[in-house]
Amino acid sequence: MRAAVLEEHGEPLTIKDVDAPDPDPTGAVVEVEACGVCRSDWHGWQGDWEWLNLETQPGQILGHEPAGHVVAVGDEVEGVDEGDHVAIPFNLGDGACPRCQRGHSNICENVMPLGFVEQAQGAFAEQVHVPVADHNLVHLPDGVSSVDMAGLGCRFMTSFHALAHRADVSAGDWVSIHGCGGIGLSAVHIADALGANVVAVDLTDDKLERATDLGAVETVNADNVDDVPGEIKGITDGGANVSMDALGIATTCQNSVFSLDAHGQHIQVGLTTQDEQGMVSLPTDAMVMQEIEFIGSLGMPPTRYDEIFRMVSTGKLEPEKVVSETIGLEDVSDKLAAMTDYETVGIPVIDEF
Repeated sequence: MRAAVLEEHGEPLTIKDVDAPDPDPTGAVVEVEACGVCRSDWHGWQGDWEWLNLETQPGQILGHEPAGHVVAVGDEVEGVDEGDHVAIPFNLGDGACPRCQRGHSNICENVMPLGFVEQAQGAFAEQVHVPVADHNLVHLPDGVSSVDMAGLGCRFMTSFHALAHRADVSAGDWVSIHGCGGIGLSAVHIADALGANVVAVDLTDDKLERATDLGAVETVNADNVDDVPGEIKGITDGGANVSMDALGIATTCQNSVFSLDAHGQHIQVGLTTQDEQGMVSLPTDAMVMQEIEFIGSLGMPPTRYDEIFRMVSTGKLEPEKVVSETIGLEDVSDKLAAMTDYETVGIPVIDEF
């Protein structure tokens, strides 16, 4: 099968023929019909996250936002059949550890991040193997396209879990979103659907225009103001109730915290780069004095995808609105390079392999 393979960090991926996967006894093989290209792929391509023991190695197939149809299943698989239309969460769980058993498989004790480790080769390929298929595969509703659902593997469901499960977003709350990449734009759309008033923050007007289309009631171009938190506090008459760092650099994290009102909640979704290496200084005294919460959020348990699907079925959520373009496998390296300077808008999706 054809796949885009990492051979050197920061260099174009190599399109080559590799062996197609076979399912292990509890696994399944999915023919990939669509796969988003995510900033997390960019992190892997850059060689980030050594501080998390997740530095990708040469020979890795990246790609962790796939949707497609099952083409083979292992002998022990019971709930998945050939032909099923599925999405695949990026944080694959074993289904057996205490966290998985408590419904928190997104932080499985033995998590295998799809597309970042050798034992979980990714979906920038014609086919992808999914271990523990009964636990990890998510059946898609009838009538949806793989392209429209590709972002569910990471960015859309990550934003949903952060806002709907981890934070306490109520109707009429002010929610500020710092960084309008794929996660940020998904978060704008989801927060709007949850009844919040959204302030979107970014450095480029085209992304802010997209955020407005997705439900932001106010935008802040951080390149044009001296004090982003001050702008947000002025818009919200005191500060946001909930704020998200959807990018993962020190500036957006700190701006998010400083933009909150008392009893506000900061949600950290973006992971850091080589500049921060996982460490960002915070105004801890101010957080204590104002009783501000700092909340981490990773992915989403596959058992809760039905919440998204119910909102999709009634038109309250439209994940396809965050998809910006479809591309071929040969175009992936160009999209990763464009992410270095934040030049992509929305979610590019591979649909030609």
